[in-house]
Amino acid sequence: MKLKLLLPVVGIVAGLVAAPLSGPLAASAATSLDGVWQMDGYGTVVAISNDNAKLFSTTSISCTPAGEYTRNGDRFTAEEEQAFTVRGRRDRAGMHVEGNVGDKHLRRLAKLPKLCTVPGATGTLAVFDQFWTTYAENYPFFRAKGIDWDKVRATNRPLVTLDMSDDALFALLSKMIKPLGDAHTAIRTADGKLFAGVRPGTTLPTEELEAKLRPYIESTALKGARFTSYANDRIGYADLPGRIGYLRVIAFLGYGDVPDYNAERDTLNATLDQILTKERTSGPGKLRGLIVDLRINGGGSDQLALDLASRLTGKPFFAYAKRARNNPVDATAFTPPQPLFVQPSGRTKYTGPIAMLTAGSQMSAGETFTQAMINRVPRPVRIGENTQGVFSDTLQRTLPNGWEFILPNEEFRTRDWKTFDGPGIPPDLRTPVFTAAELAGHRDTAFATALKVLVR
Repeated sequence: MKLKLLLPVVGIVAGLVAAPLSGPLAASAATSLDGVWQMDGYGTVVAISNDNAKLFSTTSISCTPAGEYTRNGDRFTAEEEQAFTVRGRRDRAGMHVEGNVGDKHLRRLAKLPKLCTVPGATGTLAVFDQFWTTYAENYPFFRAKGIDWDKVRATNRPLVTLDMSDDALFALLSKMIKPLGDAHTAIRTADGKLFAGVRPGTTLPTEELEAKLRPYIESTALKGARFTSYANDRIGYADLPGRIGYLRVIAFLGYGDVPDYNAERDTLNATLDQILTKERTSGPGKLRGLIVDLRINGGGSDQLALDLASRLTGKPFFAYAKRARNNPVDATAFTPPQPLFVQPSGRTKYTGPIAMLTAGSQMSAGETFTQAMINRVPRPVRIGENTQGVFSDTLQRTLPNGWEFILPNEEFRTRDWKTFDGPGIPPDLRTPVFTAAELAGHRDTAFATALKVLVR
């Protein structure tokens, strides 16, 4: 729901876009939306009254206020939050969050759940129980990760004492989720102490990593080619010899100073208008090939990722299907999958061969973009290493002591029903990426391989 960053990476918020609601859900009057709505999956209740909407994060033992929004026309908005729309009538409705792809389905409740009307439990045990329960009721990958979450509770809850220090409690909660090896899991204290999960053997795409490696890429791979930065340094482009283009994207977020999808999309399109010019996309001087470098990409909005994909195709294609866990006691139960598609943009487009550079420091929307592009024709050749292996949007939650944490609750499936959660998307051609040997030898084997693929 939010575009503000929880982790100190270039961007860690995934989002997803489906066709607008149609049929019975399309018609809505302001009064028909008033009331209390339960979201299918996502552990969220939405209460709408008098042009205001209040969100609550819920579990079987807790209900925590999660934001207040004001209706402006058809949109509900709040400062520094992504706007959303709700359309429906009677007992069913759909919510669409701007910048996300897909819709969240709502059903009307008779009244606000009782837990949302009384003060919540406090203290160290309440913090532990709410943290564990949120994972128990929403996390989809315990079986795939080989984690017995009930055993985790049995082992760790007896260690929680009423006078437990913040440092000890933080260390305990961090230890519980570390074995998941999931970069969409994290916890942060009120004073900023952070634990963030990561797949073993990989590195998170931090701003420090970007600051270290960008000069190396420019000097080692581009070798003096003019590299122009756009969109708050999130996007860069260079023309290489032989009419090869080089497009580097380090985030699908943060293109401007306002965390708003519509503003971000406008900046993305304006940037791509400058890069994908008519001279580069058509006529005798057009590009023979395009390298798309995602080896450091902190994610962001999946819709912005699909917006980029729409500038790289002349034909529509299937991107992926998205579904969310929706049964607190059954980790195999999910919402109906929503198929998502890439539609060609009406603006200038590049439709030729693509070599895509991938790595473990590429995550979230950086991965959903790569997953979507698998079905592009001609299919991009992936070069490098496996991506990080996290695709879901993140649920953002607050504990009784004010600490924040995130976790995933969705799957992104391919046309043949594969999921890359965990190991990540593998490359077609495996090469080292930013290893100590590569850096010491001033080599960029992945980039060099991409050039060979495109010029052969």
